Amino acid sequence: MKLESSNFKIYLGSAYLIVLFMAIYFLFSTFDLKDLTSYEFIKENRETILIYKDNNIFFLTIIFFIITIFLNLLLTPMIIPTLIIGFIFGKWLGTLILIFGNTLGGFLLYRLTKTFFSDLIEKKFRTKFSKFIDFFNRNEMFYFMCFRFMGGGGTPFPIQNILPVLFNMSAKNYIVATLLGIIPTTFVTVSLGSGIEKIIDQNAQLSFLSAIQSQEIYLPIIGFFIILIIAYFVKKFYFKN
Repeated sequence: MKLESSNFKIYLGSAYLIVLFMAIYFLFSTFDLKDLTSYEFIKENRETILIYKDNNIFFLTIIFFIITIFLNLLLTPMIIPTLIIGFIFGKWLGTLILIFGNTLGGFLLYRLTKTFFSDLIEKKFRTKFSKFIDFFNRNEMFYFMCFRFMGGGGTPFPIQNILPVLFNMSAKNYIVATLLGIIPTTFVTVSLGSGIEKIIDQNAQLSFLSAIQSQEIYLPIIGFFIILIIAYFVKKFYFKN
């Protein structure tokens, strides 16, 4: 059976959707997300998590790298996983895991979507993002890197990963633009997750005041606003209507 055959695309695309829905079902039936995101749960298990990480750093790095790839393939919003990885691994190692994991995972999702769902993407997003397509076609790597740097202008990360289907972006340009473009926002978000770990270590109870007074929290927030300001000027000068 040829890769280009429509029947093969239907079978493999259907298998991907089945795996996606099974993963979502497993997540919600196995874990109580309310507990996993609660401050008390995190505080009570912080020491156990960090001790296990210190004793199994290489193993956990590989595992979370693979998890990051699969989360991209499962169209998962990455804000919570990014904070969790920052919490566990700190800002430097956490940033490296996410940059390479999101780049590889995003690229695999792009190739999968381009091969099996290109018609659907065209129908769903071409009109909405038509004003960007001309810019991307002029210099796809530079403009897509700017788009990534801007956080996609508020576009969810899974949607950012598949938008290049609209202008048939080359593999090399996709990987380079993503790898470089996601560095600032990834580092800032990971630093915020790392800062939460420091806050838990220093305070019995988490409060808005204690958090905002900690440089581990307010510095990433300042960095985030700096990125927004730079993104505004990038959008103004490079993405004019």
